Amino acid sequence: MSPLSLDLSPDLFPALTEAQADPDGPGAQRPALRFGDRSLTYGELAATASPLAARVAEAGRIAVWATPTLETAVAVVAALLAGVPAVPLNPKSGESELGHIVSDSAPTLALAAPGTQLPPALAALERLDIDTSAPTTSLPSPGAPDPESPALIVYTSGTTGPPKGAVIPRRAIATTLDALADAWQWTGDDVLVHGLPLFHVHGLILGILGPLRRGGSVRHLGRFETAGVTRELGEGGATMLFGVPTMYHRIAETLPDDPALAKALSRARLLVSGSAALPVHDHERIAQATGRRVIERYGMTETLMNTSVRADGEPRAGTVGVPLPGVELRLTEEDGTTAVEAYDGETVGEIQVRGPNLFTEYLNRPEATAAAFTEDGWFRTGDMAVRDPDGYVRIVGRKATDLIKSGGYKIGAGEIENALLEHPGVREAAVTGEPDADLGERIVAWIVPTDPQSPPTVDELADHVARRLAPHKRPRVVHHLDALPRNDMGKIMKRALTHD
Repeated sequence: MSPLSLDLSPDLFPALTEAQADPDGPGAQRPALRFGDRSLTYGELAATASPLAARVAEAGRIAVWATPTLETAVAVVAALLAGVPAVPLNPKSGESELGHIVSDSAPTLALAAPGTQLPPALAALERLDIDTSAPTTSLPSPGAPDPESPALIVYTSGTTGPPKGAVIPRRAIATTLDALADAWQWTGDDVLVHGLPLFHVHGLILGILGPLRRGGSVRHLGRFETAGVTRELGEGGATMLFGVPTMYHRIAETLPDDPALAKALSRARLLVSGSAALPVHDHERIAQATGRRVIERYGMTETLMNTSVRADGEPRAGTVGVPLPGVELRLTEEDGTTAVEAYDGETVGEIQVRGPNLFTEYLNRPEATAAAFTEDGWFRTGDMAVRDPDGYVRIVGRKATDLIKSGGYKIGAGEIENALLEHPGVREAAVTGEPDADLGERIVAWIVPTDPQSPPTVDELADHVARRLAPHKRPRVVHHLDALPRNDMGKIMKRALTHD
């Protein structure tokens, strides 16, 4: 593992600064952003974002209507240049959720692409349209913000109540992106392709700010389509692809009938999946067809990135790799303070992390902030995992929804889901627990069958899991569904799975 030098200077984007200083230099001509047929070089981005930064410099906070467009990327870069916290808003959020976020974060401006119709929840805010037609010269950045100052306020999914605003400092963005550069050997020569939404960590911080920090470029697909992946990774010469499991599943399904897609993926330097676990059977199908293995990483809104499979490491399917440089990670017992001693690939514990990648606080929620940390400064992720002797981490589920206590065993739902997905009769799978008078909890499988007319039986699936894992991990109940409920990031919403 190479040593990591974390740049905590206020300059998040050295290539952009270079383009500002020398608008006619070779660095200013390098491509920075492309969305469809619209693009900006570093010189054009500097000339577009810096005047906008000057306009918003006095704002307390700004809301960004985060459509998957060039305007969103320019708005966030301008906010970072100005040192003004940006609140990216999900355009698919309901009115009640948007109202809560706007009331909680209290922005003074709403930035949006021209012609975009904003919802009533933003009606009271002053609106500023984002002009991506670059003026002739760029302006100097309005100042040099402190690395600890807030950069973004990103709202969590709100599965246990109203969404909470995680205040992410500039320091966390810089250290996470530099740690990923170390792990992935990410340089300015890389061209990243993705079609992720821009209101969250994966698509915005990793997918837009990541390439800009390295001095590379990003090509956003708008809407994810395998044809776009083929075009950009094939003749387009892109080197990296970011996606979520839903996207990679579509790729795996398409590969047998699309040799052009297989050839394009085989040219990629790095295929990265995140935001949820990628099923092992999709890993194997992609590897078999392309000769390339997808690597996974693990992070959260509050922590940005914690672990990853390294580009120079073993791409072990079903794991999220090792802790990133600068990140401390431990597994703890149920009391949250006793560290798990056995890194044996079997003993389950809650992941706790600390390091410069962490958020500062939940906005306006001091009690929630305090409850999220241990007395000695570790963040309680709520994710359950096992760790192999060589340090690789394998996540088995969320503490609140995926830890099943059955017959005296602590069982993670994730490994059972992976086992179920290896059955030819299962297209999608989720596992939960429900009360059982004898076992404490019994394991329940929710599956989308490959053939709805002939779904696998509970006995068939129980035997299948017992042979691969252990008898106590077999499902006792099976529900057949047409589809599993998922959010915008492809994560299964298990709270929507109700027992009839």
